[in-house]
Amino acid sequence: MIPTRPPRTTPKRRNPPCSTGARVARSRSLAGIALVAFGLALWLAATPSTAHPLAPALLELKENVGGDVDVLWKRSSLSVPGSNIQPVVPPACPARTAPTYEEQGVAVLVRWTIDCSETGLVGQPVRVDGLGPAKIDTLVRIELADGRQIQRVLRRGEPSMIVPEKASRWVVFVDYLSIGFGHILSGPDHLLFVFGLFLLCVSMRPLVKTITSFTVGHSITLSLAALGYTQLPPGPIEFLIATSVLALAVELARDESKQTLMRRYPWPMALFFGLLHGMGFAGALREIGLPQGEIPMALFSFNVGIELGQLVFIAGVVLGSLAIERIAPPFPMPRRTAVYVMGSLAAFWTIERAAAIL
Repeated sequence: MIPTRPPRTTPKRRNPPCSTGARVARSRSLAGIALVAFGLALWLAATPSTAHPLAPALLELKENVGGDVDVLWKRSSLSVPGSNIQPVVPPACPARTAPTYEEQGVAVLVRWTIDCSETGLVGQPVRVDGLGPAKIDTLVRIELADGRQIQRVLRRGEPSMIVPEKASRWVVFVDYLSIGFGHILSGPDHLLFVFGLFLLCVSMRPLVKTITSFTVGHSITLSLAALGYTQLPPGPIEFLIATSVLALAVELARDESKQTLMRRYPWPMALFFGLLHGMGFAGALREIGLPQGEIPMALFSFNVGIELGQLVFIAGVVLGSLAIERIAPPFPMPRRTAVYVMGSLAAFWTIERAAAIL
């Protein structure tokens, strides 16, 4: 009797971590995701191409021995129409010198000296008017005559402060957490990259791992750059961030059945691009500065604020997709259309930032 050959079995093909097969685990239609992506891309297209055009204003008060206080007021020359932010120094400290004006890139610097010899700076009120219409925050740096340093952030909900004797760690934590939170939500290029990761890995487990890798990457370079270990010019960094968004859009536009490196290994890819985006975050943090004596706390809370903003953004996208799915729009919106809009916007940023470098 001739032995029969056992039937050949084809090994089961395992889907890559970010693939169509993995997406079955979530109950969202691609049409809903595409609609959210399309609306997001249109909103991002209406925003300025620079990552964060309206940087926080700066009010710096440096107390000298004898009572004189040197005042520096720095604000962006770019402003929301109809807004006019102005610092209000302590009324008990009259001006000793007339203000001088200087333009520094897109910033306007105003310097003058006030006389606080009668009252001192501690216990005096400091205010910034017009923060509500301007939709930006103001960083207040105070250096007392004995070397103590105080740093606060004034915003539309809290536009004034009383100069304290020393900085509070809790206040530093809250201030820098809010700065990080607002920073990520005002950066269209960073948000579009996070949204691309969402489209790349729709099922929950690979999405969480990929977003976590992105978080680890930008936390590393943000900390190194903010502490002064790495210094890179902002122009090339912004250009590379735009190209990272473009590269992700190109990957999303490819045939999903192909097991590309980015779909097989989304976590190392997100880690690599996170290192790049972290240098962009660090550039904004360097403009704001870190309070002496509370640098670890400020750096930690700034990172936490970025992650909270990132999570809020992803939660909004998920809820938006679920809401659209329930509405059941009468017309289909191909996912590829949204990806092409994302890629076009990223290509525009890449060309514009490359031209700015040259």
